[in-house]
Amino acid sequence: MRRIAVIGSGPAGFYTAEAALKLFGEAARVDLIDRLPVPYGLIRFGVAPDHQSIKAVSRRYEQVALDPRVRFVGNVSVGGDVQVGELQRLYDAVVLATGAPADRALDIPGSDLPGVIGSAAFVGWYNGHPDHQRLDPPLGGPGAVVVGNGNVALDVARILSKTRAEFEGSDITGDALEALERSEIDRITVAGRRGPHQVAMTPKELGELGQLARAQPLVDPADLPDPASDALLEPGLRKSVGHLRAFAAAPGAGKPVAIAFDFFAMPVAIEGSDAAERVIMERTALDADERAVGTGERYAVPAGLVVSCIGYQTPSIDGVPYEAERGRFANTDGLIAPGLYCVGWARRGPSGTIGTNRPDGVAVVERIAAEVPEGDGKAGGAGLDALLAARGVEPVGFDAWQRIEAAEVARARAGAPREKFVSVAQMIAAARG
Repeated sequence: MRRIAVIGSGPAGFYTAEAALKLFGEAARVDLIDRLPVPYGLIRFGVAPDHQSIKAVSRRYEQVALDPRVRFVGNVSVGGDVQVGELQRLYDAVVLATGAPADRALDIPGSDLPGVIGSAAFVGWYNGHPDHQRLDPPLGGPGAVVVGNGNVALDVARILSKTRAEFEGSDITGDALEALERSEIDRITVAGRRGPHQVAMTPKELGELGQLARAQPLVDPADLPDPASDALLEPGLRKSVGHLRAFAAAPGAGKPVAIAFDFFAMPVAIEGSDAAERVIMERTALDADERAVGTGERYAVPAGLVVSCIGYQTPSIDGVPYEAERGRFANTDGLIAPGLYCVGWARRGPSGTIGTNRPDGVAVVERIAAEVPEGDGKAGGAGLDALLAARGVEPVGFDAWQRIEAAEVARARAGAPREKFVSVAQMIAAARG
């Protein structure tokens, strides 16, 4: 018997559990432990609410969770309710699949002003994450600055600019939807230190900006390199640059909201008397290694809202080696210490797609098979249950999650798949039925 505790029930956690079932067969026992009473992690709280097709992968995870060899143990905080060392004594292997839910700091003067928000917090707010429901982002306008040139920056810009009708079929929270409907922001500046040939935006996400009802993407033709140079790009990036060229060729459509791409722009300060009022940008240029370097030319962009989309990091856990500079657990190909592993963003840092976590989970399970002997009679899930009961912790199982899910579906507004509960207390109440 292999008793495995997986900490985190997002994509990396579920792919690890799935791999363990396939490799160990009937000898596998996997507990998926999560701080929240609800599973799926990034799929529930990170994927944009208007990208429901991506969220459909949760049905695959559901099949894993319904396997009798797997348990979902929600509402249990590792590092709070139970320690990693305690889990190591209970299970043959412990796998940290905690993702990277914390924002990297913008770390410029004024970044602590009200109105400056990290993308994890902002995305968590409109996706219903309990940690971020008091955010109350300033949407009084006129301007917003989104710092970053990846897909998260595009998600933020798109969500800020959509009409209520365009959220039909999404699971954005009702409170966020109403706040966004009242928004007075009419110019969203998407700032990136490098140029169009260095964006991390994918064609699908860029193409969506050209289909918005009330918002027009704007690109300065002067920022675009010689079209002949596009031939050297890999196909996906070449298609993305094609969208940017199309935006530059049709700048005026009379729409009330502008999404302005500000390439070769680096924020160096945020100013305001009591809250963010403007972002001071420095114009950049690329050196021989395509690194952005400041030119000394500075200008101000008005903004009452600044959303920093510059990356994420894995929160540390007491007693677990950690690489602060890389925002991940210290590991060698997933191994932290004997019997202790990590997968996904907790292993690699925030890189790759949802699907990238699948081979990651497979590789770690293969390591466990090679490095961890078959079970020596450790208590596993029964031991965890006894420990939590002694501490007065009430875990939420998958059947209880299904009751939460059913209640969210039942309370959905017209045209929405669900109306999420946005507090742990609400989730627990629904779990109890």
